[in-house]
Amino acid sequence: MMSLIDIKKYLMQVKIVSLASISVYFNVEPNLMRDMLNHWIRKGCVKQCLRTNSCGTKCVKCKPELTEIYEWLAH
Repeated sequence: MMSLIDIKKYLMQVKIVSLASISVYFNVEPNLMRDMLNHWIRKGCVKQCLRTNSCGTKCVKCKPELTEIYEWLAH
């Protein structure tokens, strides 16, 4: 079973990850992972990177969860 500490350790290793990638890694639904990531955002340890207006609308029109990126902030 995955915990918030497991997510923290993973993010500390990879530094930047998409919602889709981390959801696959932990084998959980993206909405559940987003809720867990929000815990670390509230603590100031993670930030959600902003995507540009064109991100996910041009090229291959990626799914939103593929362009939702999270970054671990060094503390």
